[in-house]
Amino acid sequence: MANDRSKKGKQPTTANVIKRDGPNWPLFGLALLGMALSGYLTFTAWQGSRVAFCTEGAGCDVVLNSQWSTLFGIPTSFWGFLTYALLAAVAWNKNAADQWRWAWVISFFGLLYSFYLTSISFFELKAACPYCLTSLGLMAAIFVVTTFQRPKNMPKFSWGPWLAKTVGVAAVMIVALHTYYAGYWGGAAGPEDPWVRGLAEHLSKTDAKFYGASWCPHCAEQKHLFGSSVKRVPYVECSPGGPQAPSAPVCNEKNITNYPTWIINGQRYTGVQPLDALAQLSRFKDQGSKP
Repeated sequence: MANDRSKKGKQPTTANVIKRDGPNWPLFGLALLGMALSGYLTFTAWQGSRVAFCTEGAGCDVVLNSQWSTLFGIPTSFWGFLTYALLAAVAWNKNAADQWRWAWVISFFGLLYSFYLTSISFFELKAACPYCLTSLGLMAAIFVVTTFQRPKNMPKFSWGPWLAKTVGVAAVMIVALHTYYAGYWGGAAGPEDPWVRGLAEHLSKTDAKFYGASWCPHCAEQKHLFGSSVKRVPYVECSPGGPQAPSAPVCNEKNITNYPTWIINGQRYTGVQPLDALAQLSRFKDQGSKP
């Protein structure tokens, strides 16, 4: 009799596990749209090109090239892509309660982070990015859909403790990210200087090349001079396999033996070059004031 009672006592726990018949299609579909959008923004960021319908100096150009456009040296859009991809994966979890918890937490943090970035673009940068606003809308839609999908009679669930825990943790994370962007830790890059950006773009347009190696401290020093505009510099990595590996073929063809080496207008210059020198050597005509 005692064994029968113990078995009966375990049955409600198993019964409380709510299973879905299939994937959460609304969540999955919205997550795929987010992946497509953030994937496109990430691709253009890594290519160093502008997104469609975004002219130089437009709101989207200002936002997507600000210090908030990267996080830990990686395009912010790529972190968004990972977030949407995680939500798409969660949509296939058949345990309805677990799926709801994960989807709600991820979309809630994603929504707070999107609100934070949107506030920065409006009040700090005085600009608006349609792509970023679209991502905000998608994340808001995911959050609303997820909230209304909460399974009924979820075991051991109460909104009060749930919100106290999740909102507190999310708020701490947003504050931590804000202090990172403010430069209190992590060494977040500042906004692009117009003159430095113009110089970097001019070097690229005139087919100048900066040959270097990832392990070369002087190359790191040269990159540091360009600040947030370093992604626009026409850099060629000569040692992709490390200091003991053979040089890249393109560097062998150019007989690059010292790092850094610049080739500008057919002339070779070795060592770290000040930005003023690069501007003079490349005949860069200033369109603004130097930093």
